[in-house]
Amino acid sequence: MARTARLARAPLPRLLAVPGILALLFLVLPLAALVARVEWRTLWADVTTPAAVSALGLSLGTALVATLLCVVVGVPLAILIARARSSVASVLRVLVTIPLVLPPMVGGVALLFLYGGSSPVGEWLDRAGLALPFTTAAVVMAQVFVALPFLVISVEGAVRTAGTDYERTAAALGAGRWMTLRRVTLPLAADGIVAGVILCFARAIGEFGATALFAGNAPGVTQTMPLAIYTAFNGSGIGQGPAVALALLLLVTVLVVLLVVRGWRPGRMS
Repeated sequence: MARTARLARAPLPRLLAVPGILALLFLVLPLAALVARVEWRTLWADVTTPAAVSALGLSLGTALVATLLCVVVGVPLAILIARARSSVASVLRVLVTIPLVLPPMVGGVALLFLYGGSSPVGEWLDRAGLALPFTTAAVVMAQVFVALPFLVISVEGAVRTAGTDYERTAAALGAGRWMTLRRVTLPLAADGIVAGVILCFARAIGEFGATALFAGNAPGVTQTMPLAIYTAFNGSGIGQGPAVALALLLLVTVLVVLLVVRGWRPGRMS
């Protein structure tokens, strides 16, 4: 262990510090500029305007529902991938990863083409009185589409890392499949599940592109915090003061998420 620690702290060329510091500044300075524009004296008033409260409440509510849906369908999918044959698991991982690399706007277009009135699915939903585009439900679906991969990848990695030895032991002792799942598989993957849920919620609350195309930007119905911020900086909707305050709130949310994920990381170092 000591030798490994010494190797990990081996001296590096000092010249590496220059591009490293430049990269850090490139990431940190825009955030510092955002914080510098906050009107601290009116911060509370800015985040409590009716439009800001509406956008905040809608974002939190839809993100919570989307996260719950992701847990219900994502955890089983992650376990299936972790326990599938390597060839099948590789294909499933690629399919799950696509929304991560796909531009969110493209995801919104895809959702609109599937659930819009011009598709068979959309026509059936319209006839059933369950039209989805440009509704609050569309906000939730857009959030699920972009956030689900974060949960699946986190949980799948945790389940796969845990291996199958304990599950086989439980089966040999007479435990059924559901008992093994509840008492062995899920507890062993608890860290990954918690991390995945938190990342999923953070991604859902910050979703913009797919929501804008599939759900629209109607205040009180589909206008989430990112959409309210975008609208304000384009000269309409809430003022720029509340917009900057909401942007700061999103930034704080992300920081809290990262700290919580770090705290739950398996095998974390002190």
